[in-house]
Amino acid sequence: MDKLRICLVGCGRISFKHAEAYANNFDSLEVVGFCDLIEERAQRTRQKYYQLLQSKGIEIKKEIPIYTDYIKMLKEQDTDIVDIATFSGCHAQQTLVALDFGKHVVVEKPMALSIDDADKMIQKAREKKKVLAVCLQNRFNKSVQKLKKTIESGKFGKILYGVANIRWNRNNEYYKQDAWRGTWEQDGGALMNQCTHNIDLLQWIIDSDVDEIYGDIETFLRPIEAEDTGFALLRFKNGARGIIEGTTCVWPSNLEETLSIFGETGTAVLGGTSVNKIVVWRVPEEDEKEVIEKFAENPDNVYGFGHTPLFRDVIEAIKSGHDPLVTGEQGKRSLEIILGTYKSAIEKKPVKFPLGSFSTLDVKKEYERQRLGK
Repeated sequence: MDKLRICLVGCGRISFKHAEAYANNFDSLEVVGFCDLIEERAQRTRQKYYQLLQSKGIEIKKEIPIYTDYIKMLKEQDTDIVDIATFSGCHAQQTLVALDFGKHVVVEKPMALSIDDADKMIQKAREKKKVLAVCLQNRFNKSVQKLKKTIESGKFGKILYGVANIRWNRNNEYYKQDAWRGTWEQDGGALMNQCTHNIDLLQWIIDSDVDEIYGDIETFLRPIEAEDTGFALLRFKNGARGIIEGTTCVWPSNLEETLSIFGETGTAVLGGTSVNKIVVWRVPEEDEKEVIEKFAENPDNVYGFGHTPLFRDVIEAIKSGHDPLVTGEQGKRSLEIILGTYKSAIEKKPVKFPLGSFSTLDVKKEYERQRLGK
């Protein structure tokens, strides 16, 4: 079949992984534009894409255009997919615009900063009959896929509880790079930005709706509005429990991202840079050493290898008319857990799900109210 045309909106920190995914899916994707408010960023990401293709012996005969206005790009380029990798506060609006243009959308995590916006995105995609996929690429890790399939086979028995640990470092300079970082209006804190992936994995592996959540957040060290550390205790409707611990305060550098799952007849711990290795595998009739060796990946950064299969999955979903693995509905699940943690933290009590209308701006308003003693 013909290649699907794709354009990238946002050429910041994560854009090189998107460019890599395009290059690795070159047989099915044609890039028709790179866009960023800062033109030099778009040029840099384009150059990275060219270099990746050259390393594969592929030459681009027609130069890919650069834009600083994504709406202008959508008007001028006949694209099938809009890939949104801007900062979090832009995701919802830009997704809705792209869907109104009749385009499929891949949007970076978190898909939005409010439940209402997430619902609007999901509804708009349905109305336009377009694919809306959320970039939660760690689901495609070999280790995660192995865990998911083994649990589905029944070998773990009843799932008792899971623990998501995200023990990372983002220093003060990281937050000073851009004014939006760590703000309630445009970003959220450690849970929303750095911990979304592992929170998604926790709920996806346990595979149950959340019934109740109790959360606690704190800003210990970083010069930001939002939290640099957060904790949550979850009760799932299937009876399982979940524990979340996430921080950007680990000294002096990233320590680990770990997902531990405890079942009636199975125990697994996934770790490594981006939950890309099996550390512990105690499952009936399976050799632990063999499984650890077979399903290990060794990425050189926290972003892992998941973007390439995620985009391949989106391509296949568009061509087949089926849903991608990480739909808008799936992306909303981790968002709701994070917002539920925030809501519980400011109310200082457990909160029930579904959460209803709530956003990071509601957190800011409540903290401001408490500060003024109203």
